[in-house]
Amino acid sequence: MTMMDTGVEDRYPTRVTGEAHPIDRVDPTVWGGEGDGPIDAATLAAHDARGYHIVEETLSPAEVQGYWQELVRLSGDPGLRGDERVITEKRSGEVRSIFEVHRISPLISELVRDPRILDRARQILGSEVYIHQSRVNYMPGFRGAGFYWHSDFETWHAEDGMPGPRAVSCSIALTDNYPFNGGLMVMPGSQRTFVPCVGATPDDNYKASLKEQEIGVPTEQDITALAAEYGIDQFTGPAGSALWFDSNIMHGSGNNITPYPRSNIFVVFNSVENTLVEPYAAAKPRPSFIGGRDFTPVTR
Repeated sequence: MTMMDTGVEDRYPTRVTGEAHPIDRVDPTVWGGEGDGPIDAATLAAHDARGYHIVEETLSPAEVQGYWQELVRLSGDPGLRGDERVITEKRSGEVRSIFEVHRISPLISELVRDPRILDRARQILGSEVYIHQSRVNYMPGFRGAGFYWHSDFETWHAEDGMPGPRAVSCSIALTDNYPFNGGLMVMPGSQRTFVPCVGATPDDNYKASLKEQEIGVPTEQDITALAAEYGIDQFTGPAGSALWFDSNIMHGSGNNITPYPRSNIFVVFNSVENTLVEPYAAAKPRPSFIGGRDFTPVTR
């Protein structure tokens, strides 16, 4: 635990010089109880232990088709060409992600307010919530690039100023997730260990990291140790399934060299009791389309 120059306590120091050592998490994984939302006690306990849970058939087949058509529409929208919220693949130039999509798409704006999504986020975080980040991800067949192992919270803490890991992500699959098309891998239980990263944050690091993250990733030794302790699970399942996972869980994905695309809607909810301050390890905050600074609670 350290103190920033501003006098703000930093419970999770990262982007350090020299050798970094893992830190035991001091915050809960689950903040609410069974009576606070739709998640039953057994699933809450599993989420608390593993840092994630899966809800199959969150969306119906008809809804999946509707959201898939929305992704196609967004990727071909000439009004979004050149928009900084649109991230392209480093090598192919194809659309990789579109950020702040809940402000771009009325359809997705409705989805983040849907009780099936919003009530579950409130229950896990034990409070009202706001959207820290939203995006749609396109992982096309043959050319979809993966992401190296990382903790989202490490980046959100260092570059956005998120004080603690009281945030949860929801990834809703719009295509079938197979073991062979770049499905997300997680280390169950690893959310209990914060892994600091070595190296200072470059200015405007987000411009490179959204295509391929190089700063804010753990060492191979750290990954080896975590894998030995926690093992690795992979998110597979049919379109319409939703993966809910803790902000600090170690996760990553491989390249997709199959013909089968892997696309999803991704929403990060943060507690209104965990709103952003100045970045803990960057000169200035990332743009608000990546790390939202509108802390208005999401309502139906």
